[in-house]
Amino acid sequence: MESQVLMEPLPTAFLLVIAGVLMASSVLLSRASGRSGLPVAMLFLAIGMAAGSDGPGGIEFNDYGAAYRLGTVALVLILFDGGLNTPLSAVRATIRPAAVLATVGVVATAALMGVAAHLLFGFPWPVALLLGATVSSTDAAAVFAVLRGSGLHLKRRVGTTLELESGLNDPMAVILTVTLTQNLVRGESLDGWALLLESIVEMSVGSVLGVGLGLGGRLLIKRLRLQVAGLYPVMTLALAFLAFGLPTLLHGSGFLAVYVVGILLGSETLRYRTGLLRVHDALAWLAQVAMFLVLGLLVFPRQLLDVAWVGLGLSLFLAFIARPLAVLLCLLPFRFPAREVVYTGWVGLRGAVPIILATYPVLAGAPGAHDLFNVVFFIVVVNGFLPGMTVPWMTRKLGLAANVPEPPPAVLEIASTQILNGELSAFYINLASASAGARISELPFPPESAAMLIVRGQELVAPKGDTVLKAGDHVYVFSHTEDLPFLRLMFGQQEDE
Repeated sequence: MESQVLMEPLPTAFLLVIAGVLMASSVLLSRASGRSGLPVAMLFLAIGMAAGSDGPGGIEFNDYGAAYRLGTVALVLILFDGGLNTPLSAVRATIRPAAVLATVGVVATAALMGVAAHLLFGFPWPVALLLGATVSSTDAAAVFAVLRGSGLHLKRRVGTTLELESGLNDPMAVILTVTLTQNLVRGESLDGWALLLESIVEMSVGSVLGVGLGLGGRLLIKRLRLQVAGLYPVMTLALAFLAFGLPTLLHGSGFLAVYVVGILLGSETLRYRTGLLRVHDALAWLAQVAMFLVLGLLVFPRQLLDVAWVGLGLSLFLAFIARPLAVLLCLLPFRFPAREVVYTGWVGLRGAVPIILATYPVLAGAPGAHDLFNVVFFIVVVNGFLPGMTVPWMTRKLGLAANVPEPPPAVLEIASTQILNGELSAFYINLASASAGARISELPFPPESAAMLIVRGQELVAPKGDTVLKAGDHVYVFSHTEDLPFLRLMFGQQEDE
């Protein structure tokens, strides 16, 4: 023990150098990911694999327990950030189809994949169904990264449905995986009624506690007056951890609860709101980088060759049959247009969640767990290319891209630890807008409103009375909340920031 203490801080410094190099490499190479269309998560995963024991990095890492814990914390941060950026109005509009996809869709996908694994590749039924369960849910990190991190703007209903599904479907996949793993270890058969009851209990507890903690957290942050702005993100981070931990300890779904808390907090006017959103966005990206790097370190690429044909076959079955068929059955009652059904069925991105779930059978000592982990990992990698790389092309092909202007190169915002009676809103001036070609002095601004800044390409323009608005301008306007409807009418639809 004494010699170990004397060696410090060298081992810690070495660990931080490795972490810094891997994380910096992930960020720098992410630009190449954007140009190639490869989901950025797959790039992080590839860097982790290259740094692992089979790659040039040669880092030995096979701690499934540590990977499971780190992955859980990372998913909490990602789901919480996803909830913060999900408008409550969008939730109300698409909650029914998203909830069906997140429950019935997960079960249907798991069953179809289990049947394929058994009939086509000879897996025993218990292992086949467990494999289906681990890959049954879409991944929030992958979906959020593709839809938000790539600058891709979808039509509101289909985009929100996909995001909500990915945020809500982890609980069902976790329940299926844990139950089937326990049955496999104990040699028991699956009790469908017990599984249904457990699913209802876990989701009910998660939903109730999520709503309670979300409403309580909104009230707390609105009333909490801190002198240091940096403490507000600490409080919201504490709420995120509590939102996962408390329901889980009470046999509820922590993943569902933390997503609900994020939605409720994000839909409220909070102190230091702009700063909170920025901090949690950074934490979510940090979590995603760290999670995929560690999961990449965990796998041995040479072992993937042994399951390549099985993994490829199941990947293609998932992309072309299991996911589309499950989506079709789930969305049929909601009368989605055919192109939206096809798109939702195609964009069923898998990522870290299936890999993290596949570590659970390994930790439980289930027979065949290591082979199952390798197959699941292979499926996730193939899924990153197909359909992952085709998402932008498919969006354009089906005409589901929203007509959203490019964001301005400069952003004006108000950061305050107080709740102010006023907002700063951005409006895009398009060619058809009635305000295009008008002078600032000619526009009927409400008495308490004023144009603060015009962003025109790479130029910042100070708005004055004789300043003429041009098509393509981004105009930042300060106003009271009650004046926003009139301003939207005057400028057109408000820009999504």
